[in-house]
Amino acid sequence: MSTQCSRLRAPRNRTLTLSVAERSRFQGRLLTLTGPADAIDLEDRVVNQDFFRVLKWLPDHFVDLLFLDPPYNLTKSFNGNVFRERSTADYATWLESWLPQLLRTLKPEASVYLCADWRSSTAVHLVAERHLQVHNRITWEREKGRGAKNNWKNCSEDVWFCSVSKDYYFNVEAVKLRRRVIAPYKDKAGNPKDWQRTDLGGLRLTHPANVWNDLTVPFWSMPENTDHPTQKPEKLLAKIVLASTRPGDMLFDPFLGSGTAAVVAKKLGRRYFGIECDTTYCCLTEKRLDLADRDSTIQGYSGGVFWERNSVPPVGRRRKTDVRHRGCELFGPGEDEGQ
Repeated sequence: MSTQCSRLRAPRNRTLTLSVAERSRFQGRLLTLTGPADAIDLEDRVVNQDFFRVLKWLPDHFVDLLFLDPPYNLTKSFNGNVFRERSTADYATWLESWLPQLLRTLKPEASVYLCADWRSSTAVHLVAERHLQVHNRITWEREKGRGAKNNWKNCSEDVWFCSVSKDYYFNVEAVKLRRRVIAPYKDKAGNPKDWQRTDLGGLRLTHPANVWNDLTVPFWSMPENTDHPTQKPEKLLAKIVLASTRPGDMLFDPFLGSGTAAVVAKKLGRRYFGIECDTTYCCLTEKRLDLADRDSTIQGYSGGVFWERNSVPPVGRRRKTDVRHRGCELFGPGEDEGQ
């Protein structure tokens, strides 16, 4: 019996849920702070408390990468906890009330990524540039969403890339994207120019840009999916983690949700620490962390590179779920299941 929503799910639905026994077991792993904590006590732990209550107890200068995905400036329910939309100025004031205090947890060379939608992005930028070095705004395509008759469909979100100082780590080689070659230029000898011939066709490694259209928002047929309403794709976090941390570095997510940041950090050999006030989401995080011990693959990332969506064709007539390319499910053009 599940402790979560009991609605009827499709046969191929792979959304993660919790049994009563799992919830009890995973809840026993969660950490509760009662006073100032040492960094070693927070390593690879999930705190099930209100972030604003425990902020004052966090140690200084222990974080290499801060991933911030706070509630956006719209009215939204998170398993019963409701965030209310406010004016842009009031949202900026809310950010200003806690972000400066949080930054003391960062090392001098740490990086910060702040998520936003179009409603909150202006406020996020204004507050971030008061306290951080702002380097770029990443815009990623969130292909889910409803269309509107009187407006453009909202299908993008922003991630502001910042750092504590001008001295920060960034590994561009770790986040290159493998794309299909549209215009296969050749040199005078007929050899590929800046691309490679492969069994999958002509492919080229490209530098990562600040527009990401190769992501798939988790949905019911993906094994990373949960019932969290604003879950981020593991592939998105993988880009951030690989670009801005070294193996063994510490990632901190104070709005952990269902745990994507922690799970990706674990899969990629980094340490993690997260805070989430909702117990169900914390338990889902612990379940996903357990599953990461058995399967560390990240859809859309394999062989040390990221693949554009739908770029690897199926092989023969085998079922799509049986065909894999070093950890990535393979799908043909128009089939939106993991690339």
